[in-house]
Amino acid sequence: MTVPPARQPAREVTAPSTPAPKRTTPASSAPGSSPPPAGGYGYAPEKDALVKRLRRIEGQVRGLERMVADDRYCVDILTQISAVSTALDAVAFRILDAHVNHCVADALAAGDPDAAATKSRELLAAVHRFMRSR
Repeated sequence: MTVPPARQPAREVTAPSTPAPKRTTPASSAPGSSPPPAGGYGYAPEKDALVKRLRRIEGQVRGLERMVADDRYCVDILTQISAVSTALDAVAFRILDAHVNHCVADALAAGDPDAAATKSRELLAAVHRFMRSR
């Protein structure tokens, strides 16, 4: 029976000290996206917190890269991968919640059946994509 090498203590994975570069093209230029409404998207009130959280997740991913490069213990790497996935899921749910409570709700309240149907189809497609990735 072989004995696995001694585990190195897990080190905390932190975000990089340099901020992520600013986007040079607006998000609305992506294929299939619609331009932001006058009041912004539903996540607009939380935008700064979401960006901050995504930067922390980016730091976690960079930490994963270092863990692999440093030949860290497999289970420690898998634990960190699970933490990153959970963090991304939390961000996704916050954005999904904002979409339902802002974008979809506004379309339904406007009384335009076409707009409501479009937002409902978008919502279902987004949920389907999200669930398929699980």
